[in-house]
Amino acid sequence: MGTKTQQTTVADAVETRLPENLAMHAGLVGAIALMSAPLVLALVMSTQTTTEVYQVTNLGIGSQGLSNYQTALTEYGFANYMLNSLVMSVVIVVGKVTLSLLAALALVYYDFPFQRGVFMFVLLTLLLPVPVRIVPLFQLMADLGWTNTLLALTGPYIASATAVFLFRQHFMSIPSSLVEAARLDGVGPLTFLVKVLIPMSRGMIAGVAVITFIYAWNQFLWPLVAVTDKSSQVVQVGIRYIQGSAQAGLTRWGLIMAGAVLALLPPLLVLIALHRPLLETFAIQQK
Repeated sequence: MGTKTQQTTVADAVETRLPENLAMHAGLVGAIALMSAPLVLALVMSTQTTTEVYQVTNLGIGSQGLSNYQTALTEYGFANYMLNSLVMSVVIVVGKVTLSLLAALALVYYDFPFQRGVFMFVLLTLLLPVPVRIVPLFQLMADLGWTNTLLALTGPYIASATAVFLFRQHFMSIPSSLVEAARLDGVGPLTFLVKVLIPMSRGMIAGVAVITFIYAWNQFLWPLVAVTDKSSQVVQVGIRYIQGSAQAGLTRWGLIMAGAVLALLPPLLVLIALHRPLLETFAIQQK
């Protein structure tokens, strides 16, 4: 009798919560559809001609197919822009991670005067992002003769207060017994960094690398100012070049969307490959 009563209670509870679950799932599906709508629209428009794009009722796949992508890659040099962005992003990731690891090592495992003040000064640099100091930065690049070079694109982004902060906090969570054992064994600081800290920080390093790669890939303002040679430009500025072209007085949105989709692919692939470390990084930041 008791078993039947329990089964009836469970069934009633399931029936009661069923409308709530359906409403929740419907809301989630609707939110996903709403967020993915711009991407779907961009994919559709990238296959359309200029005339088809301006036909508001035309929401289907266009007659261009992959022709817009081929035109963007060949006639507008988009392949070269993507290569420039890839090289720039990789250099910034490697340089920023390396420098931040060394800075965090010094801040955590070395004692020197005004250590806390140095760390606070590093954090204060967050108040001066590149767009704020773009004029003196450009003058510095010109004085050094770095304009139109990879050094101009990557130099201002190598140092990162955010990465230093994340690595410092992570290193402080590592047990001090490991540090004492390394000192007793005569392990040097760089050896300790390479053989102990880096293997224990792979998730954090991967997360910082993903964030840095996406941030560097999406740079527009600084490359536009620092590089005047069109062949040395990056992908985001390349999209602006495509936008400047017109056909019969109409903006060629099909080509622009094809370029935007191409520009989306590399960071998307990196994000998919390293999404777990990225989530771990966000989880550590929230603690």
